[in-house]
Amino acid sequence: MLGIFDSGVGGLSVLRHIRAQLPRADLLYFADTAHVPYGPRPLAEVRAFAEAITRFLLAQGARVIVVACNTASAAALKYLRATFPETPFVGMEPAVKPAAEQTRTGVVGVLATPATFQGELFNSVVERFANGVTVLPQVCPGLVQQIEAGRLDTPDTEAMLRGWVEPLLAQNIDVLVLGCTHYPFVIPLLEKICGPGVRVIDPAPAVARQTARVAAERLRVAEGEGRVAYFISGDVIEFERALERLGIERGEVRAVTWSGTMLHLA
Repeated sequence: MLGIFDSGVGGLSVLRHIRAQLPRADLLYFADTAHVPYGPRPLAEVRAFAEAITRFLLAQGARVIVVACNTASAAALKYLRATFPETPFVGMEPAVKPAAEQTRTGVVGVLATPATFQGELFNSVVERFANGVTVLPQVCPGLVQQIEAGRLDTPDTEAMLRGWVEPLLAQNIDVLVLGCTHYPFVIPLLEKICGPGVRVIDPAPAVARQTARVAAERLRVAEGEGRVAYFISGDVIEFERALERLGIERGEVRAVTWSGTMLHLA
């Protein structure tokens, strides 16, 4: 059984690709919508959330954990691997390497949250893979909330995206990296704004392939009934609406409550 978590609906962009890779796997998805968005929060706070959610998913039977959140990966992935040494983790890494390999102008843009850019993971990836390439980071305050609210193709969301992306285009980017799992849900708008000369990179397919490799090598979690169950720390009804709105497979949705740093089924 695979456990997947994010601050909200963003990780569903990863879940859909994992399902394509592992159609028989049983999936547990945790959306910490009581605390969404993670991006502006201190890294230590996000790390505490990630540890509690990991403990909860392991207690529910997960054998592999997918941190389907760039902010949580930046804040906590190294810590989680040290804290749970027997558990395989798959995290989100900004797709700077493929962007650096594909750029012709030598300039790539990255859209992400402040916490992702502050984490050592992002700096490490840039240092390792972006030699000779200019990487332009761009934060997108409020975009996660727009996506959580289902405002995927509205004039105000487009205006927000143009305000962030057009200055990058003016600096001659030809690759745009999505450094937050929420952002793939607005790829149609981004491609409209960027035009055909800019490639938009969603890292979710690569993460799903890595998850399939880990599942095959380490555990027999790929064998199951292909079920999915959702655990939500916020509004269950709104999350069910989001599943329908985003075209994500349905499953049992259960409420979970925070009690200090502990999680309990409601």
